[in-house]
Amino acid sequence: MRRAIQLSGDGKPAEAFPLMAIAARAGIAEAEYRVARCYLEGLGVPPSRSEGARWLRRAADRGNSDAQSLLAALYAAGLASREGDGNGAASATLFERDVSREPDWAAALDLATKAAEAGSAAGQAVLGYILSRGPKAMRDLDAAHGWYEKSAAAGCPEGCLGLALSLVRLRQPEHRSRIAAEVRRAADAGLPTAIYLLAVLTEHGMGVAVDLEAAAQFYQLAAEKGLASAQLRLGHALIDGSLTDKDPVAGEAWMRRAALAGNLDAAYRIGERHVKSPRPDYAEAATWYRRAAEGGHQPAARALASLYLSGNGVAQDADEGARWLRVSANGGNQQAQVDLANLVLLGAGEPTDRSSVAGWFEATASSGDLIAAFNLGLCFAEGIGVQKDEEQAARWMGRAAEGVAEAQYMYARMLQNGRGMTADQKQARLWFERAANGGMVDAQLALAEMLLNGRGGESMPVAAAQLFKRAAAAGHAGAMFAIGALYESGKGLSRDPATAQKWFTAAAERGHGHAQLMLGRYLSEGLAGERDPAAGRVWLERAAAQGVQEALDELREPATV
Repeated sequence: MRRAIQLSGDGKPAEAFPLMAIAARAGIAEAEYRVARCYLEGLGVPPSRSEGARWLRRAADRGNSDAQSLLAALYAAGLASREGDGNGAASATLFERDVSREPDWAAALDLATKAAEAGSAAGQAVLGYILSRGPKAMRDLDAAHGWYEKSAAAGCPEGCLGLALSLVRLRQPEHRSRIAAEVRRAADAGLPTAIYLLAVLTEHGMGVAVDLEAAAQFYQLAAEKGLASAQLRLGHALIDGSLTDKDPVAGEAWMRRAALAGNLDAAYRIGERHVKSPRPDYAEAATWYRRAAEGGHQPAARALASLYLSGNGVAQDADEGARWLRVSANGGNQQAQVDLANLVLLGAGEPTDRSSVAGWFEATASSGDLIAAFNLGLCFAEGIGVQKDEEQAARWMGRAAEGVAEAQYMYARMLQNGRGMTADQKQARLWFERAANGGMVDAQLALAEMLLNGRGGESMPVAAAQLFKRAAAAGHAGAMFAIGALYESGKGLSRDPATAQKWFTAAAERGHGHAQLMLGRYLSEGLAGERDPAAGRVWLERAAAQGVQEALDELREPATV
């Protein structure tokens, strides 16, 4: 064993391993532990997690606290399972493919406790982790903090990091400098996660002075050590220049490394970059979205669904699009739930989707989510996944109206028409006003009509005209037609046939049938001073094609000289 240690120190692991294996087979616990490390790290022998765990179990059974600490960490991470020591096992299992399992918290707790009580600083850090991150029944945050303190006091980097995170949990401002100091101790020992956290603290000035250049260097160091979260942040910084000089090519390269290392958010963001670039590459985006979606990233699943529904970058496939929307929606993504609900309204999706949609919205609406309440109201109004019930629709829409402009508009319509409740024009007018003040164009138009006609309160034609103009500025053809009608009648605005014709023209060009009728009349009869029967007939024909009966009647009348 001594000779093997010497050879290993001289950088000759392949020569050291056979000698260490001889000592390990002789039952020397330290040698068994070192052989395990060789297998886990691939030093002098092909890496094998299962074989490393087997040798750790042998050393741990002999009371080696280092082996107990490391094996406990493997159990907690789901990287080892309790099995025999493998003596006499078939050689075919020696280099079997390593697989991850569910964490064995009970075995981890037992070994970590033994190591910690024996004075192992590493074991104390692992025990602190188990007591703070294990199953709820096993957690004891105060005890975890105490073990982290002991480990950190002994100089264990993992203990320093654990202590820093435990102090964060206490949320005491006076601990900030202590947190930064413990993170720095762990970072100085080379722990990638600690280096990354030190970068975050340095970037945002938490417990240390803000230093963007230093933060970028820390992110770079952690990224070079293979930490995917650091690679992603460094990639962002290089792309947007927030911490260092811009270098989009290098930035995307780091993001790709993070994605290939399994960081799902990195894969999703690469997909987003390809979709939102000046020259979108939807096929490349689909590849990255799929990688993230298959790993359970809900926004990526929704983004992939949109590509299938639109046929961008992939063959258009409504069923596949609905499938990915379903995956995202079942994971709790509310935008995907709304998208799938819209598909259901169009008759797409599977029969079970209708009940699922209502169930999603009811679960989140009951907890106070106003958007979900609005969507649940629509489900009851349209009978999506539930029996159509206008009273329930009004109830949920009224709840959503407290903060959702579209719900305020829908609720006002229900009050106006007496759907699901007693009609109340005064209340309808108030809710239209709230939605209009929130910038909703349809609400501005509806409120303007009520103000003009005096429904739900006094007639206010001047205020109505201003609302029509606000809606018209947003491109609403109906509002443009209404302004033309006001200029023609002189109600709320000074009578001005020429200006009326301009507004009728604007609305008619946007396909408004009655505006086309009015423009046809104005041109045919010269109501604004300009007479053009041929052009007038064209507009009357367009109005007639949209089913405007008055236009049809006028076209049947004989032309007058």
